[in-house]
Order: sequence, then C-alpha cells, then structure tokens
Amino acid sequence: MTAVELARALRSREISATEVAEAALRRTHELNPTVNAFALVDDEGARTAARIADEQLAAGVDLGPLHGIPVAVKDLIDMAGLPTSCGSATAFGGTASADAEVVRRLRDAGAVIIGKTTLHEFAYGATGDRSVHGASRNPVDPSRMSGGSSGGSAVAVAAGLVPLALGTDTAGSVRVPAALCGVVGLKPAYDVVPSAGVYPLAPTLDHVGLFAATSEDALIGYSAISDRPASVSCDRLAVGWIPPEAVAVTDPRVEELTRRLVAGAGLDVDVVRGFPKWERQRTLFEVFSTLQSREAFSVHEHHLAADHDLIDPEVRARLHKGGEVTDRLYAQADEARHELAVMVDELLATYDVLALPTVPIVAPVLGGRSVSVAGAELEVREALLSLTCLWNMTGSPAISVPAGRVDGLPVAVQLISAPGNEQLLFGAARALEITQQPAGKVG
Repeated sequence: MTAVELARALRSREISATEVAEAALRRTHELNPTVNAFALVDDEGARTAARIADEQLAAGVDLGPLHGIPVAVKDLIDMAGLPTSCGSATAFGGTASADAEVVRRLRDAGAVIIGKTTLHEFAYGATGDRSVHGASRNPVDPSRMSGGSSGGSAVAVAAGLVPLALGTDTAGSVRVPAALCGVVGLKPAYDVVPSAGVYPLAPTLDHVGLFAATSEDALIGYSAISDRPASVSCDRLAVGWIPPEAVAVTDPRVEELTRRLVAGAGLDVDVVRGFPKWERQRTLFEVFSTLQSREAFSVHEHHLAADHDLIDPEVRARLHKGGEVTDRLYAQADEARHELAVMVDELLATYDVLALPTVPIVAPVLGGRSVSVAGAELEVREALLSLTCLWNMTGSPAISVPAGRVDGLPVAVQLISAPGNEQLLFGAARALEITQQPAGKVG
C-alpha cells in the first residue's frame, strides 16, 4: 500500500499503526538478506513509535498524513541513540546524541521509523556497492546495481518494505537509484530541507531528498520535512524536452521511451535547442566532478589521515584525487557552475518544467565499472550521474518518475523546475503517472 492508502486505512480503523509496523518489520527481516536495504533495523523503536501513534489516533490526535506511516532513513542522517556509520568501517560518528532536524520533523509528523538504510561509503559513489554493510541490490534483479549513494533507501521502497524513505543527493544519489529501481525520487531545491544532523559530502551540492512509490506520497513526505511545502498544479504545463545526447551518451531506447511518455502526457512539449550553450572545453560532468571532489576531500581529509586503510580502496582513491584539485581549478569550475545556472534560469523563464531521462542507461551488473552505451564504452559512474549532476550545481528541484522498462529493467523521466515552482514539478509528475495507469485506474 502507498502512504496515502495506509493513511486512509489507519483513519478508517481498518488497520492499526502497530499492525502496519509489524508487517513492515516482518517483510524487512524476510527480504533484507537478499536486497540489503537496511544496515540497521530498529524493531524496538518502531514498535514503540507505532504504539504511540495508535494511542494518539485513538485519542483524536491526528498529526497529519504521515501519522503511523513506516519510513526508512539513510545511515548518514542522525537518529538519537543509534549509530551513524555512513557505510564506513572508520571511527565515523558513533552513537548520535540527537535527531537530525529532518528526523525530528518526521517524528513530529507521527512517522514510524523502521531503521537506517545501506549507502555507498561516505555517500561518495553512484553504484551503491561500496559499503561496510555490503552492496544494496536492485529488487527488480538482485544481480544488478541499486544505484547510489542512497541505494538502500530506494531498495526499501521498491521492495515494498516501507512506502517512504529519506536519502541524500549530491550528484544524483536519490534520483539515480530511484530510476534504476523503479520508484519516485525527489531532490528538493537546495537548502529547502534542513541538513543539520546530516553528514555532508560536498556542502555546496548536497541535498536531502526522499523516495516514494508515487509522486503523491513524495509530496506528503516533502511537505513534512521541507521549509517550503508545495501543492500540485493542475494547469496545462509548458515542458522543455532536453535531448539527452546534448549532455551525455544515451541508450537510444531509453531516450525513445522517456520522450514518448512526456509527449503523450497531455503537456505542451517543445524540444530545447542548443543546450548547453557551452564554450568551455570541459564537459558539465567534468565541471561537477571538480567541485565535488575538492569538497569531498575537505570534508573527509581527517578520515584519510586517521583511518586511511579502513576506507574502501575505490572511495579512498577518489578522495585522494580530490586533494589534487587546486584553488584555481575549483574557482574555474565554480565560475562554470554559475554560467550553467544562468542558462537554466533562462530556460525556466520560458518553460514551466524541463524534462530528460534520469539516467541514460538501465541498471548495470553489480560490480561493473564500465558499460557499453550506443557503441561507446563508458565509465559506469559517469554514465549514471551524467544527466543528474547538472541540477545539483544549479540547486534546482528535480524529481525522477518511473517511465517503463527496457530489457525488463526500469527507466525514468527526470523533471526540473525553478525553486519556488515545486507545484509545477508535482503537477508534471502526476501527469506522467496518470498517462501510464490502465483505464479506470486513475486516482
């Protein structure tokens, strides 16, 4: 059941929060050995929160649509009394003394937190398979990547363990695993969801986001944690389709499927010409990587010094590479970031929403580090992040919506709006979902 469906059932007394929590815990313990969504399951905490939710609802106290709803939290977000490992074997953060602000908001909304989800170590990877807790696995096909870094949260929703889960997104770490696993992934606008108590990776690029089965569920989750709640626009929207090959090599089947969905969703769609208007020799991904790697090195330099050999070798090598980024190179990349932001502002003055595929490929085989796309051999990380990292540089709100399957594996459309126009984002997402529903199933 979706969060919205569960909320209705709870209020009609068809089911109790305790029964919902027990079902979530039971399913989690059954499936987690296969998909590895959770690094830690908090049975006692979930049962206590569910009992309190039932008592409150019985007394007529209704905290909103998340009251009694199971939620999962990425394990770099502090929860009081539980360890924050960040997927690392290093002496990371120990036991948290207080909830992160976003967790406090979930609790204030009555959510029942089931546990903490697996992530790529330090949230520094798009593949989701480098963690002290092991790789999170795609529930559609466990031999495939979940994506990362918030892979466990995506898997928890996609496998039906919880209807909502928190993640973080620095380059696509919510939207990529959402796309690969076939769920909705929301990256809110920069700094709209508080990051206090959330361990950083690259502070000017980090966003707290969430996963859900539907955009309606994503909206109620977003409204609970955001400083700027949104609604859904029912107006006919002007959509600018960005041809993905203008940004990165894309599987033509992914492009065809996603573009066809957008074109058939009752939206006013126009093809964006000449994006990006870019005179620099460096690609957008190279600009992004310069910013991220320098900031990630600064955040984790002390871990390299104190716990060097405990860090996964792949993650460690990337951190060291960030130490090679000079002040001059970072400043040049920052200047390029601002050029990109101007381009996007101009587009969003013309269009309500921009659209393109979320990821240009389907989920790669677990452990793979190269992938063949349209006759080109690409590094997996670059391929996964190539269409998502742009919107971390601009800080734009973005949502990934499932769009069907290629070779039996999920693909998705990514929608982007201007900050403050989130109602347009949710409106377009809802239009895409309605288009894919069988006749008679809209609602």
